[in-house]
Amino acid sequence: MRFSRDITLEQMMTEWPETVAVLMRYRMLCIGCPISGFHTPVDAAREHEAELERFEESLIEAIRHRNRV
Repeated sequence: MRFSRDITLEQMMTEWPETVAVLMRYRMLCIGCPISGFHTPVDAAREHEAELERFEESLIEAIRHRNRV
């Protein structure tokens, strides 16, 4: 699976658990939220007033870090 802006947060956290730390760092309470099965990273950035590009870069970096280990 590849990261995309269309993936749901639930799919993202399941596929790449290290992204949970990024959500926590951005103070997003998406972990365990019933909406995480419907919201995308774009939705989360908008709802939590995070800068989308920076947020997305943080998620991708967490995923890449996992692949390097």
